[in-house]
Amino acid sequence: MAKIPGPPSFDGLKRRIEKHRQEKPARSGGVFVRETYCLNRPEARAKAREWFDAFPKAAYWTEVESWRQLDGDRIEFTMRRLPSAD
Repeated sequence: MAKIPGPPSFDGLKRRIEKHRQEKPARSGGVFVRETYCLNRPEARAKAREWFDAFPKAAYWTEVESWRQLDGDRIEFTMRRLPSAD
């Protein structure tokens, strides 16, 4: 019986993303303020809540721009908002 191949490995993609992040750690000249965090799940929720409380979504367009779950129930995420509520 032929062996069914498993899902493709994302190791190459992960390495390319990490290399890109190291080469261009911050987006300069953009309109938004961004901060990236790596916290355990309860701390990540609390940090996101802090942002939404301090910078209401309706005025600052605050959002969790991206996130991913890491080993050990840690969450890496980037928060994004406008610099001011004009």
